Amino acid sequence: MKEKLSISKLKNINLINLVGRTVIILWVVFIFVAIGWVFGASLSTTKEIFSDSVLRSGLHFSNYIRVFETYNVFKYFINSVIYTTIACAGVIVLVAPASYVLANYSFPGKYIVRSAYVSTMGIPGIMLMIPLFMIISKLGLNKTPMALVLIYICTSAPFTVFYLFGFFSSLPKSIQEAGLIDGCSHIKAFWKVVFPLAQPGIITVTIFNFISLWNEYMWALIFANTDNRRTLSLGLQAIVDGMRYSGDWSGLFAAVVIVFVPTFLIYIFLSEKIMSGITGGAVKG
Repeated sequence: MKEKLSISKLKNINLINLVGRTVIILWVVFIFVAIGWVFGASLSTTKEIFSDSVLRSGLHFSNYIRVFETYNVFKYFINSVIYTTIACAGVIVLVAPASYVLANYSFPGKYIVRSAYVSTMGIPGIMLMIPLFMIISKLGLNKTPMALVLIYICTSAPFTVFYLFGFFSSLPKSIQEAGLIDGCSHIKAFWKVVFPLAQPGIITVTIFNFISLWNEYMWALIFANTDNRRTLSLGLQAIVDGMRYSGDWSGLFAAVVIVFVPTFLIYIFLSEKIMSGITGGAVKG
């Protein structure tokens, strides 16, 4: 009787696994087909896109050249790189020491500070629009690129603290103690000893922050909505708005690919580092 039950359980498990794998395979195929069609449309003409004959007349790389020359996409791309890179570096420099202190030191109000950081992750960004705009305006930064960088750093800090707290908690305290014995101060021991060992977690959270900020639209719309300071996501929206007059849909898909490719390449080439960073921070928390 027990053997029959075990056999039936194994059959049920195998059936569930088969259904799950089938769903995953179908989803992956759908994603590849959708992304492949977008790439194909970016190399086709507008007429071919609407006649469902993508790539029939060959590869039109001129779509990408036209997007860079006509729609100023190159400037928007550089702006996004500058904003995102500086913000990702700034949030690590400011937040990594704070996360390590919260994870390894005891002081009055420690759990209140930690809870405050974590709780801010649940605050909708739209609630902060007016207060942050007033603060940035009073500081005289609302017409400078620094405004968007500061907003990106502040909005990325809660998740970074939350993630690095678990990662730093998994590192043995004897590592820092060894640095202190060798004559390092607490700050020097962190940057010289602990920080290099935390590279998997640092790289992983930086990748998450980069992807989030690269595709960010709301804050850029408020603090960088001028032609010289516009980000790539705002530039893409400007191209979409221009479609009602130009009808250049092949150029639109080329712009979509330009926005999509950086984050796609990050996932492809750094997926192992992302997984190692996630599992490293999951040991303790």
